[in-house]
Amino acid sequence: MKIIIAGAGAVGTHLAKLLSKEDANVYLIDEDPQKTQAIKEEGNDDLMISNLSPTSIVALKEVGVQNADLFIAVTPNEARNITCCSLAHQLGARKTVARVDNAEYTENGNERFFQNMGIDSIIYPEMLAAKEILLSVQRSWVRNYREIHDGKLIMLAIKLREGAKHILYRPIREVFGTDLNYRIVAIKRKNETIMPDGNTTLELGDIAYFMTTRSQIREIRLKVGKNELDYPDVHNVIIMGGGRIARHVAENKPASLHMKIIERDRKQCERLEEVLDDDIMVVCGDGRDTPLLREEGIENYQAFVALTDNTETNILACLAAKQLGVKKTVAMVENTDYLSLVSRLDIGTIINKKGIAASHIYRIMLDTGKANISSLTITDAEVAEFEAEEDSPITKNLIRDIPDIPKEVVFGGRISKDGGEIIKGDTQVCPGDTVVVFCKASLIKQVAALFRPSKGNLFQRLFS
Repeated sequence: MKIIIAGAGAVGTHLAKLLSKEDANVYLIDEDPQKTQAIKEEGNDDLMISNLSPTSIVALKEVGVQNADLFIAVTPNEARNITCCSLAHQLGARKTVARVDNAEYTENGNERFFQNMGIDSIIYPEMLAAKEILLSVQRSWVRNYREIHDGKLIMLAIKLREGAKHILYRPIREVFGTDLNYRIVAIKRKNETIMPDGNTTLELGDIAYFMTTRSQIREIRLKVGKNELDYPDVHNVIIMGGGRIARHVAENKPASLHMKIIERDRKQCERLEEVLDDDIMVVCGDGRDTPLLREEGIENYQAFVALTDNTETNILACLAAKQLGVKKTVAMVENTDYLSLVSRLDIGTIINKKGIAASHIYRIMLDTGKANISSLTITDAEVAEFEAEEDSPITKNLIRDIPDIPKEVVFGGRISKDGGEIIKGDTQVCPGDTVVVFCKASLIKQVAALFRPSKGNLFQRLFS
């Protein structure tokens, strides 16, 4: 499979490295020689990197766009992304994806307009990040909250503290049994990602990833000791930084959330006041200023979200908010080098815009109803959704009797025509079922083979 990525910025480079680990020929092009040279010096031998303009027909032909299965445009310039996707389509690329900076382009009803221009999918990273923030911020007791297949299954990431002492340092099988309608599917322990089995023990400070159904959420909350008194539901939120992500969070918030935005730039404050509803207060000031936070009633807020352009500022602001008693903090962390560190600093939920965008593009690439893969933000594990095909190995035995399943593969849940359920040893997967699997990235292709009737390259089959 041939993939061409236009734009060697943060999103393009991250995505190129991600895809180059698979059985794909990945070409990364950018007309800025400093960017392409920097990537070459990093030793990315699996990438084919070229200093070319993505809006040049000659350059696109030179990189072989006419044979491309997928063309992705993620340059900083929205108009350039649209233009080069349209050119790539006309020159023979089978599928195109363009990154944009205008929320209007992502609205329902505009898909056909862009398809007529030769653009199959539009992504807007700021809106994707805003949606993830809104999902996570409403629950003070979870690090991350993800709905799968419209909420038929739920994934919760929970930091284990002293309140969970009765489930720590004992085998998971002994603590949770085997018949519950939820299970632990991954554990983040310092810099290590653990794919657990029944003999794995939980430790203080672990981040445990639970797969469950909506009806079991309260029971999990009680099991991990996150009671409503110590971890109240979120009703009031302070956002530091008034950029586009903050605006989209505010514009799309549910009526149950009350928000206040603190922004240093006075002109930006005036713009926010013009576009946001009157019930959202905009304060001109520095969100790192403790006296200001106290003046604005920080003690009455259950969540603090730091969305400035500076990662260090966001980290420090969240630490300060924690010291002032805020239970739920969310930090925008764009430097991936900080991700592991931030998880140890007890910041709370981490939002990495380029990771979110890359995962979304990855989903678009595999969006044939057969597979859906994305990364867990602070782990080196993947959560993958596979649809079981007729006569595939996964459908021929009960889960516990399927041979050759790697030890570090955890089956989370199954979605059938009857709804979602947690997978157990006696679960029988049927053709057409969707199964949620957790595993290390290196095992994705091996797991995918369980859901296919024949061997072959996953990406080739998806695009055949």
